[in-house]
Amino acid sequence: MSPAPRFTPRWTRSVPTPFPSPAAPAPAPARRAPRTRRALGAGAALALAALALVVPTSAPAAGAFLHFKHNTTVGSTVPPNGDLNPYGIDVVPQTTGALVAGDTLISNFNNGGEPPTGNQQGTGTTIVELSPRGKLKVFAQLNAATLPGPCPGGVGLTTALSILPQGYVVVGSLPTTNGSAETAQAGCLILLNSNGTPVETISGPPINGPWDMTAVNAGATSTLFVTNVLNGTVASGETPIDEGTVVRLRVRIVPNGPPRVAEAKVIATGFPERTDEAALVVGPTGVALGGDGTLYVADTQDNRIAAVKNALGRGNPVMGGGATVTQGGFLNAPLGMTIAPNGDILTANGGDGNIVETTPEGAQFPPFDTGAGGGGLFGVTINASLNGVLYVNDAENTLGLLH
Repeated sequence: MSPAPRFTPRWTRSVPTPFPSPAAPAPAPARRAPRTRRALGAGAALALAALALVVPTSAPAAGAFLHFKHNTTVGSTVPPNGDLNPYGIDVVPQTTGALVAGDTLISNFNNGGEPPTGNQQGTGTTIVELSPRGKLKVFAQLNAATLPGPCPGGVGLTTALSILPQGYVVVGSLPTTNGSAETAQAGCLILLNSNGTPVETISGPPINGPWDMTAVNAGATSTLFVTNVLNGTVASGETPIDEGTVVRLRVRIVPNGPPRVAEAKVIATGFPERTDEAALVVGPTGVALGGDGTLYVADTQDNRIAAVKNALGRGNPVMGGGATVTQGGFLNAPLGMTIAPNGDILTANGGDGNIVETTPEGAQFPPFDTGAGGGGLFGVTINASLNGVLYVNDAENTLGLLH
């Protein structure tokens, strides 16, 4: 298929009724730079964890999952080393090692401190674990020099974060040396055990700038779907090129050793991607697997949700960025993505801080305004009780809960 039209940055206004995907997509703004803050003191962090803020939103539509009345700040995501810009998010399914069931893992993309040496994208090294009450502990602090395998460019943790069987954790790295896209390198996926110790890395083609990820677990085998945003991106700069990919990885948990990669296959190509002074990279981001085996992809640059059919079993890659499920409308630079318990697709808007619910057929419901604003959202997931939505707020460096 031909690439969808590019969007021109501008703000859009929503209407209070659900509607089908428009024939002519409405333009949406590119993601702004995260508004990061310094680490919170202990007293401020405790007060923040207890704060419950109700944000006005449209009345819920019949059948929509996003029917919540409360928007609560769970707690700060800033670890003792000051890392900022929370990106990836996943909920711990069962207690194993240092992982506690019901806690939330979050990866940080920026280092701590102030510019020019601090708060740089592609330099964050920590994964933090927050309890439902907002208590924070550091699950892992990674050092590029002590990784158990190659990771071209080092460590700069992205939104790609998933928990595998037996408590293994996999996180993506798209590293820079100074926070600029010109220094970005291919990075890798880093596998950690349940105590936060790195045990393996996955690098080399087709992994190239792993940006986001979802995992499907079955016994001791996991299937990972990873979006990649550095295929020619640095060379082309801010001129979009259609070389973004989705890679499928089969990972097997084996006795007495680290997980092993049994397959690495590109299953979708042709997603637009480019560098961005504020956001580092704009390209295919969130991925989520529907109940019928369709993989949905948040195409940030073209402001749409794409679909890749038979993602678990397909042998040949889908070309042209997959089929368009919906484009424009309430979407505003979609980034993080997850599947709601009712089967609908939830996407986090980088452009305005809204979360949008879309049916698999492409009908959008009125969005929920998280209050994070433009540049404030990235990773999003369903909570352990399946009755709320957890999201990272990059603007405040916090974990939020819609309930």
